[in-house]
Amino acid sequence: MKVSIAACLSAMLLLPLLVTGSAFGQEEEDKRLEFEGYAVINYLNYNWQTDSVRRANVDVERLAFEVEYKLTDRIRLEAEVEFEHGGTGSTMEFDKFEEFGEYEQEIEQGGEVVLEKVAAEILIVPEFNVRLGHFYVPVGRLNSDYEPNDYFTTQRSEAEVNIIPGVWHETGIGVFGDVGPLRYQAVLVNGLDATGFSSAMWIVRGHQTKFEMANAENLAVAGRLDYRFMPELEVSVSGYFGNSADNRPKPDLNVPAHVGIGEMHVDYNAGPLTLRGLALYGTLQNAAAVSRANRSLSNNLNAKRTPVGSAALGWFVEAGYDVLSFLSPKAAGDASWLPELDLFARYDFYDTMYKVDAGIFDNPRWERTVWTGGINYRLAPGFVLKGQYSHRALGLSADNIEDTFSLGLGAQL
Repeated sequence: MKVSIAACLSAMLLLPLLVTGSAFGQEEEDKRLEFEGYAVINYLNYNWQTDSVRRANVDVERLAFEVEYKLTDRIRLEAEVEFEHGGTGSTMEFDKFEEFGEYEQEIEQGGEVVLEKVAAEILIVPEFNVRLGHFYVPVGRLNSDYEPNDYFTTQRSEAEVNIIPGVWHETGIGVFGDVGPLRYQAVLVNGLDATGFSSAMWIVRGHQTKFEMANAENLAVAGRLDYRFMPELEVSVSGYFGNSADNRPKPDLNVPAHVGIGEMHVDYNAGPLTLRGLALYGTLQNAAAVSRANRSLSNNLNAKRTPVGSAALGWFVEAGYDVLSFLSPKAAGDASWLPELDLFARYDFYDTMYKVDAGIFDNPRWERTVWTGGINYRLAPGFVLKGQYSHRALGLSADNIEDTFSLGLGAQL
């Protein structure tokens, strides 16, 4: 879902006036209105055997603003807009692998920003509440922990963003609540569009962002459970299921194309030590039929038109340790904040063609393993500098190494 920059900013600024219909004192208004935001800027330098002339680049990856307004003690409105890659107009991307050397136009950046959330929450009791509107789909770790202090790497998790949409947002209705140490979410949302499925990124581009309105012939269900076993340890599981055949722009697929996803992740934070892990598995029904239908798509649709795997698999593990804690250890019960220097290491594996239907070539290029190591220097609670080196190996037998050095800056309001 997209709106113009002016419309987004105007709506966010005028939201308090529109929803109240009356004036409040400044102190009361401040209590009702909350504002957050974050920004990410990265520099990347490549040494890739797969693309020896790939050039270093800088990326204003994203700038996001979120407003929450409390109409009453039980009803609140939330809105979030995001500027991605500094885009203020259409851009061109050269894709030498998936589109056989074609230039691909990125039309989604044409003078617009992404509206990631505009939703109302009705708070009933802690155990049961309702969410309506456009909101995040509760699948994967990134769809709840997506701000720069939530992950060590300069860019968001490879094992997730190459299999499912990163910070996935759809329109629908959901319920959520807390039952002791258990937190749950369940949603009914519009489904994916199978014309966006591809070899390299499985269902990621099936997230409907190309048109002014998203098709909702097929709906999907998703859910998530978060259980905190102890203050330091939380385990989460999530899932998604929905058809993607009838949300195509044209009725050109006469068989169902159900997408099923299961995911589990673990977060352990104990003082200077952080451990994280995730496993993600997904299946696509009638992947061969989807691949055949996608081969016939119009060039104007900006679709990859490559074979699609019937299953995708991804997982990662990572560990980080704040080495400054050795120099300035905190006394028991001390809640003050000190600068942190986290050294981290991470391993990713993901294969977007983990399984294929009969007649579909299982391209080894899309089996990827990545070793990453680096630092996070947190100078203030909302400000982090990052540096890392990643070594990616593709499933090819030769010329399969992609090494990347990157620097990042993350800030949170």
